[in-house]
Amino acid sequence: MIGPWCKFCLAIIWISALGYASPVLAQNCNPSIAFASDTQAPLWIEKIIRKTNHNEKATELIFKDIVERHPASLFILGDVVSLGCEDSKWKRMDVYLQRCRQNDIPVYAALGNHELMLNASKGAGKFQIRFPLHKPTGYVEVIDSVAIVLLNSNFGKMNGPDIVKQDAWYARTIHKLDSDAAIKMIVVGCHHSPYTNSKVVKPSVLVQQKFVPAFIQSAKCVLFLSGHSHNFEQFNMQGKSFFVIGGGGGPHQPLYTNKEITHDVAAGYKPMFHYLELTRCRDSLKVVSRQLKANFSGFIDGSTFFIRAKLQNH
Repeated sequence: MIGPWCKFCLAIIWISALGYASPVLAQNCNPSIAFASDTQAPLWIEKIIRKTNHNEKATELIFKDIVERHPASLFILGDVVSLGCEDSKWKRMDVYLQRCRQNDIPVYAALGNHELMLNASKGAGKFQIRFPLHKPTGYVEVIDSVAIVLLNSNFGKMNGPDIVKQDAWYARTIHKLDSDAAIKMIVVGCHHSPYTNSKVVKPSVLVQQKFVPAFIQSAKCVLFLSGHSHNFEQFNMQGKSFFVIGGGGGPHQPLYTNKEITHDVAAGYKPMFHYLELTRCRDSLKVVSRQLKANFSGFIDGSTFFIRAKLQNH
């Protein structure tokens, strides 16, 4: 005959076996989604004019940490490699991408300027081979009720009809997602940052004009992610969050601090190498910046943000 204490132990074992005792479920959170940007190795000229610090090793460690933490998916916001048209620049990255996929981590990406450098059509072709679901006029993936909308911000390399096509697709898609009860939140991402204090690259006025208004007006859009600026930056615009996450391995870029172009909410948090983990916790989005330690011994949770979805009336 089984006593009360044994019954209790068996119950605990049974609950654990079903997964009900997992920390994720206990916190009402869901599987994470990883975001990185600017994972390209420095070009030879960048090694001369920019401050480098074992950048290629940092990128390797970022992918290692991602594989170990096993997010539901990984999204890369452009400049995956330094020159997309050259096979040699893809060799290391192909290994990292293969490791992700071997560990059942799908990888999606948006085009950056380095993918299209020197020979845009050749670079775009090699990019497309690695990311076959990519569409150069915008596409969307849904992970655990979070819709991730990826856009092409390389307007100088796009023809007029494709720009018009993407504009129409973006407006239509945001409206459709806002109306879909299965979608809880929307994250919008592209390569060029609408807001940045970088001294090397400028804020993209076209991204501000073409992508930001629909994001601001959307009931479910909660986070706008970009790279291009090789920094971590955070901006609050009209009640919405904009993060720059260009810490995937490209050479660090100096920032305007005393004379900011736009006020950086995260002025005190400036990791050299980092990526993001996003987790939906009921009606909030938990955003964790995974920061590489200065001695390259591993990653820590550098900064954590909670973004609550705010439903708006249209």
